[in-house]
Amino acid sequence: MEKKTPLYDRHVEMGGKIVEFGGFLMPVQYGAGVVAEHMAVRKECGLFDVSHMGELSLKGPDAVANIQKLVTTDISAMVDGQVKYAMFCNDKGGIVDDILVYRKGAEDYLLVVNAGNRDKDAAWVESHLFGDVEYKDIGNEVGQLALQGPNADKILRKVCDDQYIPEKYYTFIDNGVIRVGGREIKALISQTGYTGEHGYEIYCDAADTVDLWNTLLEVGAEDGCIPCGLGARDTLRLEASMPLYGHEMTDDITPKMAGLPCKLDGKDFIGRDAMVALGAPTIKRIGMIVVGRGIPREHCDLYTMDGKKIGWVSSGTHCPFIGKGVAMGYIPVEEIEIGKHLNADVRGRMVEVEIVKLPFYKIER
Repeated sequence: MEKKTPLYDRHVEMGGKIVEFGGFLMPVQYGAGVVAEHMAVRKECGLFDVSHMGELSLKGPDAVANIQKLVTTDISAMVDGQVKYAMFCNDKGGIVDDILVYRKGAEDYLLVVNAGNRDKDAAWVESHLFGDVEYKDIGNEVGQLALQGPNADKILRKVCDDQYIPEKYYTFIDNGVIRVGGREIKALISQTGYTGEHGYEIYCDAADTVDLWNTLLEVGAEDGCIPCGLGARDTLRLEASMPLYGHEMTDDITPKMAGLPCKLDGKDFIGRDAMVALGAPTIKRIGMIVVGRGIPREHCDLYTMDGKKIGWVSSGTHCPFIGKGVAMGYIPVEEIEIGKHLNADVRGRMVEVEIVKLPFYKIER
């Protein structure tokens, strides 16, 4: 049976087109459409319901030791209010999921995991726990909204004092106060996002999610803030060259193959020894701009211009803001050359692409 976020009824009321994603019923788009939602985030602001994401709490004297063993990133030097990007890996070095690690205190951490892997990740963490650590899956207790776009600051400041708004990327403020519906709610406010744009992810009590959603849309209307669905979330992340599990990341692709941060010296973690034994990756993730007509999608095979099959497309779409078709994929390291042209087999028709440097789109931070 599909699950629903606290905002499900509100999405239906607002005309959201509901689809199943990661076991949840979620809006893929609203009436404005994916392109309008994409452009709103790039030029003004968009609001996303991301309450389907998972939140795992680890507390206690051995919280750090447990997380160090579970993730690719070294968290030993983290400070309160800092966020780090990390991955879980399996014993073969393949990626179980990519996650965010929040340090709330010296013995208090929050792991945020992807919706599609929510139950799998929770079970993975629980099965590897050791020592004196208190673990809890709090996903059902938490609502999460993503306020993304150049006007996010202006909108958030209408309902939240400056002292509760994090100034730097990948930092957060816990127990922030936001004014909604004539009352105040507590929230964790994080300067993070999955759109490649400036913005915030806001975690609140599940019971406060609807009021927070309504308030942000109301105060943000004059600054162009509109509700956005999964469709724009995907085109935005692809335009910003951000990986997605099941596409750029799988149980057989290592962080090194995906070009994602993973330091193999300094600490041990699950999958490290396997990656060391594998040595330098023989295939790597690439970015491609479409030269011909058509859009390569996931699973399309990639060929050299003389017809040799060398790899595959992991994701592809048309990106409205840069106005180009783009794709990411994997090919052998020796074939990677910026400016080199390849062919993607799109349902039996070859579509020409050019290898380019990632990301396709990036803002100054």
